[in-house]
Amino acid sequence: MTDYKYFEDFAVGQSTETPSVEMTEAEIIEFAKQFDPQPMHIDPVAAQHITGGLIASGWHTASMTMRLLVTAANYHPAPGTVGLGFEHLKWMKSVRPGDKIRLRLDVLGVRDSSSKPGWGIVTNLFTTFNQHDEPVQEMKTSIIVPKRNK
Repeated sequence: MTDYKYFEDFAVGQSTETPSVEMTEAEIIEFAKQFDPQPMHIDPVAAQHITGGLIASGWHTASMTMRLLVTAANYHPAPGTVGLGFEHLKWMKSVRPGDKIRLRLDVLGVRDSSSKPGWGIVTNLFTTFNQHDEPVQEMKTSIIVPKRNK
């Protein structure tokens, strides 16, 4: 049974971390061939001259971050929760084949929705780290979450 989190369950300062997942060369190339077919993502030989070896597309890292988020054991927003967008997205370090990435989610803000009674806005910071605890991606996002007894 899923233990959904309603607006009242979020508080500034809460933090959730996920287990890590390995980024494989095959997955990096497969993703990039479909969505970001640049040489540094799809051709290991060309990538050697461009970036010192194959690197994952930033969009692949962002997609894996989302996968980590929705499969995390302690993060299940209530049905009806919708993303409102993000304020910023930064890629700080390349992700390479064999890297193991994990996500830390920090709740930065919670407030009642001014336009939708019975709902609240939660602002989060998602930081994706590699196996060396180096941040590889950061994004600040907001979601609208129903209140328990709306």
